[in-house]
Amino acid sequence: MSVIASDNFAGPIVSAKGLVVTLASRPILSGIDLTLQPGRVAVLIGPNGGGKTTLLRALLGHVPASGDVTWLGRPLAKWSRRELSRIAAYLPQSPTFEPGDRVIDVLRLGRLPHGGVLGLDSADDDAVLADVAKNLSLTDLLDRPIETLSGGQRQRVFLGRALAQKPKAILLDEPATYLDLRHQIDLYTLLGKLAREQGISVLMASHDVNLSFVHADDAMVLKDGRVLAQGDVEAVMTEATLSSAFDVPIRKIADGERAVFTV
Repeated sequence: MSVIASDNFAGPIVSAKGLVVTLASRPILSGIDLTLQPGRVAVLIGPNGGGKTTLLRALLGHVPASGDVTWLGRPLAKWSRRELSRIAAYLPQSPTFEPGDRVIDVLRLGRLPHGGVLGLDSADDDAVLADVAKNLSLTDLLDRPIETLSGGQRQRVFLGRALAQKPKAILLDEPATYLDLRHQIDLYTLLGKLAREQGISVLMASHDVNLSFVHADDAMVLKDGRVLAQGDVEAVMTEATLSSAFDVPIRKIADGERAVFTV
C-alpha cells in the first residue's frame, strides 16, 4: 500500500537541485535549483522560450529531466501519478475540456484524486466545490456548458478545478490569460490569500512584471534556461535584472510605497 507523506512534514513542499532538461538535443533548462516553502507565492519571470513552462512540467515529471526533485521530502520517482495529484495541482496555459461539459463537471474532476472506488461525490466533495465556486464567482454558472463561457470565465473554471484538488502546491502557467484587469487582480489576490491562510505553495509563470512584483513573495528570473536571479521578489526584480532578461531598458518608478516597472 502506498503512503502519502505526513501532513506534519516541516520542510519545503517541493525542491529541485541541479535540474536539467534537454529536448531534441537542445538544452532547455540548465542546472536549476529551486525550493518552494508553504504559504508563499513564487513567480517565474522571463521572456518566451526562457524555460518557465518546462520548469513547471519538470517539477511534476511531465518531461524527462536529470537532477533531483522531491515533494514533501520524497523523490519524485517514488510518487504515483494519483498520489502526486493529491498534493500538487497544475493549470497549463491551454486547458482542455470535453464538448458539453458543464462548469460543475469540470470542477468535479478536481476531486477525482480523492475519490473512492466508486467515484461518487461525498459531502466533503460537495462542500469543497461550493467553496471553490464561491471564491471564484462561479456559483451562478455551475450548470452552464463550458463552450458558452467567455475566455476569462473559462480560465476561472479551470483554476477552480485545480483548487478543488485541495493541493499543498499549485503550479500555474500564465493563469491570468484571458482575464480582464479586475479579474487578474482578483486572481493574484486570491492566490496570495490561499497561500497565507491554507499554507499552500504557489508557483506561477507570469509575464506581468507589475502584478508579480506586488503580489508575489519570491521570484525567479529565467532566460535561455538559466537563472539570472532568484529569492525575495524585491531583491530579484530590479531594473538591471529585468532589462537583461527581456533585452529592453526597464525602469522602476516609485511613488511612496508603490512602484511600477515601465519601458
